[in-house]
Amino acid sequence: MLIFSGFLASSQVKTGIEVLRDISFAPLEGRRVGLITNPTGVDSRLRSTIDILAAAENLELVALYGPEHGVRGDYPAGEYIENKLDPRTGVPMFSLYGRTRKPTPEMLQGVDVLVYDIQDIGSRSYTYISTLGLAMEAAAEAGIDFVVLDRPNPLGGNKFEGPLVEDEFISFVSQFPITYVHGFTVGELAKFLNGEGLLANGVQVNLTVIEMEGWERHMSFEDTGLPWVMSSPHIPHAHSAYFYPVSGILGELYTINIGVGYTLPFQLFGAEWLLDAELLAERLNAIEISGVIFRPIYYRPFYTDLQGKSLRGVQVHLMDLQKAPLSIIQFYVMQELFAMHPEFHFFEKAPTRLRMFDQVCGTDKVRKAFEKRFKVEDMLDIWNGEVDDFVKLAEKYFLYK
Repeated sequence: MLIFSGFLASSQVKTGIEVLRDISFAPLEGRRVGLITNPTGVDSRLRSTIDILAAAENLELVALYGPEHGVRGDYPAGEYIENKLDPRTGVPMFSLYGRTRKPTPEMLQGVDVLVYDIQDIGSRSYTYISTLGLAMEAAAEAGIDFVVLDRPNPLGGNKFEGPLVEDEFISFVSQFPITYVHGFTVGELAKFLNGEGLLANGVQVNLTVIEMEGWERHMSFEDTGLPWVMSSPHIPHAHSAYFYPVSGILGELYTINIGVGYTLPFQLFGAEWLLDAELLAERLNAIEISGVIFRPIYYRPFYTDLQGKSLRGVQVHLMDLQKAPLSIIQFYVMQELFAMHPEFHFFEKAPTRLRMFDQVCGTDKVRKAFEKRFKVEDMLDIWNGEVDDFVKLAEKYFLYK
């Protein structure tokens, strides 16, 4: 198959928006539609779902809602987003990131059905799925229908890693009790949240999932033939999603650079205080983590607080995505760094970041077990112990084989 501009010339997977168009938007016929989306909401020819629905003659697009980074993707991470009109369609845009993360009754006035079309990356702390759940709650409370236009999980549908979120660690970066790496598509996750009564006060929404055609659980994103649209500034490529769970949890401590600020976000571990990058790579490779090879690297970030600093570290090379235990890699890196530099205690160096680290992990048990000796073996049972039972529960909501 020919390749043009970095993506396959034709895709073998149809996303939900394309399937919806093929059936002439029947579930939205004659209805006033509110659309939750961002720049990832496109068809295989990169036409925006906003524009597709705005042009449809048998429905009325009356409101747009944007998660972190905004409807059109024009806001940096964490920046407050104001409500305004979409300059292209003139449709009112409402922010679901900032003061309001859940649609208010006022935001839903005049809306018959909420439609969700956003590309997830398969890791629990990526906040778009938190927006999904909160929007489902709002729709249920308002008595309006909810439609998910399904998209692939870029990690595939068979990877589940990490503990479930404990009640006291529920937050916007861990909104629901699912594993850290979850194998759900957004449609499957919506069905899971609805079916398991995990929305606030156990409410359930009238949910429709427009399923993809051609997607199978073993597929990585490259297997789909679909073009990747940057889902956030530090997820510029499909493979960036593979690395997000590799380093993102450690990145919350701000004690070591994980490639953010350089050209390889989430693929690196680097620090000024590391004396021997070659030795770190040797130690990590000696562990023989499945599907992973480490390479020493020397680099200078172009931005962040380490801008222009000379860092030494390792680059993570994923040789086999399906075999690699993505989210545990960062703990092995901490283990070997601490063995080489016991004077650098990751958690003592970041006292104000411990709560966020624990929220992303979904529990403080991981940190407390690990920091006793900085040995991965001390926290592996906590990290993996709930996965098998969770997969058995999740399978009831799978839409694809």
